[in-house]
Amino acid sequence: MNDFPLVDQDPAPEWYGRLRPQADDLSPADWIGPHGAGQAPLGTVAGVAAPGFAAYVRILHPALLDERPVRWSTAAAAHGTRVTPCTRWHEVIGVDQDYVNRSDLGLPGVWDEHPHEGPTPPDVARALLPVLARHTRTPERCWFGLWHGYGRWDWNRFPVFETPGRSEVLLAGRLADAGSPVALDEFTELPDLWWPQDRAWILGGDVDLVSTYVGGSPELIADLLAAPDLETHPVAPNDPVG
Repeated sequence: MNDFPLVDQDPAPEWYGRLRPQADDLSPADWIGPHGAGQAPLGTVAGVAAPGFAAYVRILHPALLDERPVRWSTAAAAHGTRVTPCTRWHEVIGVDQDYVNRSDLGLPGVWDEHPHEGPTPPDVARALLPVLARHTRTPERCWFGLWHGYGRWDWNRFPVFETPGRSEVLLAGRLADAGSPVALDEFTELPDLWWPQDRAWILGGDVDLVSTYVGGSPELIADLLAAPDLETHPVAPNDPVG
């Protein structure tokens, strides 16, 4: 028997920012489920995004110093380490993974706050939006997946679709509105999954990760790798995530 009290939750909103939760038809998400493109292994790039794309990229969530973004490469140089496509944050700062969230860690003048753990941070989302918009014919019609386990909202009245290890509420809206949920509250999570109606690409994140992953065309991935406001690395679909 579970002796822990239930967490108080607010009823799920009719609108999540300017995104609309879907109460009935989940078919737009069928292609990324086990009966669509196939279920990718848990803990891999394609398991967080979706399998079947020509190329993939990892976008690192920045650390912070006085609330300003700090690249992993900057932190690595200060710690005498280096960042590769699959490097994890605890490896960058030279600590055991079990202690990565200790509040006493940091390097004066370099970083004082760990990278955001969870789906895409709003500042990273803002840098992604114009690049993603250039690589879809349907930016006005997009779909989003939000993990139903984020604690603030009670999503039980909405159906969910399954991804490796997660159950997601389906949302609909414009690509330009992907970041709009933070209008509800600055600590509101953005959706874990984003994809346009034409399925030209998919973006995936997760509550336990400090990176966002995108699968798409080689041209899109090249654009993301060249984006000056993003710290990115090319990855393969079966690479581990972090």
